[in-house]
Amino acid sequence: MSLVKAKDTGPEMAVRRLLYSLGYRYRLHAGDLPGKPDIVFRSRKKAIFVHGCFWHRHEECRLARLPKSKLDFWLPKLRGNKERDQANQAKLTGMGWKYLVVWECELVDPQPLEERIIRFLSEG
Repeated sequence: MSLVKAKDTGPEMAVRRLLYSLGYRYRLHAGDLPGKPDIVFRSRKKAIFVHGCFWHRHEECRLARLPKSKLDFWLPKLRGNKERDQANQAKLTGMGWKYLVVWECELVDPQPLEERIIRFLSEG
């Protein structure tokens, strides 16, 4: 698992390229915010998390399937990831921030994702 990247993953880079092409400028991996959001818009108080479907347990996604072996290791690990995500998102909300979760599988068709991101960033 030491080879699993936490920053600059393929899905994260795709979202960053999309944002940049739309003219948005942002900061990365804000360590002072709960969960270290991948992309941060401080002036808007908005954050984007780019989640891998497997690691963050995207509901009803084929990429979030469970491994066939070592379930005694994987189940608590993946459950813990999901619980930590929910706790961090609740803390962000409590601080007056809004957040958007972009799932890895959403990158297959970027047009709806682009519309969702624009809507998220333009709403008050």
